[in-house]
Amino acid sequence: MASLFKKKTVDDIIKEQTKELRGTQRQITRDRAALEKQEKQMEMEIKKMAKSGNREACKILAKQLVQLRKQKNRTYAVSSKVTSMSTQTKVMNSQMKMAGAMSTTAKTMQVVNKKMDPQKTLQTMQDFQKENMKMGMTEDMINDTLDEIFVESGDEEESQDIVNQVLDEIGIEISGKMVRAPAAGKSLPTASPKRKTQISDDEIERQLRALGVD
Repeated sequence: MASLFKKKTVDDIIKEQTKELRGTQRQITRDRAALEKQEKQMEMEIKKMAKSGNREACKILAKQLVQLRKQKNRTYAVSSKVTSMSTQTKVMNSQMKMAGAMSTTAKTMQVVNKKMDPQKTLQTMQDFQKENMKMGMTEDMINDTLDEIFVESGDEEESQDIVNQVLDEIGIEISGKMVRAPAAGKSLPTASPKRKTQISDDEIERQLRALGVD
């Protein structure tokens, strides 16, 4: 029972109008189809009377045919008008919804503008920018100080130790994959001991005579 006394909204009214326009459009289409059928029948009747030589009947039927065709053409005009009305109704509905949305947005903006102080907002933004710059400067100073502390505390030596450790690990890994080479002492041929030569007395005398010493 409550739904019977419920006030119709704009959407409800537009839906009802659209439904009525669609029904009207269907009825116009049916009427046009009936007129086209009647037109064909009348054309056949005129041909029949013409063959029989009844000129008076042909004139009467011809006038009726003209009126019938005019009526059929009116159905096209009415159908076009109904389509235009349906389109206008949809456009009006869209415009009304847009206007309602703009009205709601305007009211919201009015409330926000009343509560928001432009000068206070500007001051807040300026304070934020200033504090943000201070924070950036403080962060740079802290990073510079930490860099100096790490350098003075032997950070380079620690880095070199890490590099040496990595190189040692690489060397161990490579030596594990290489075939052990023979020792240098074993790979070289052993030198034969130098023989001591003894010079005889005859050889000494021979060399002295060659030098001209008696």
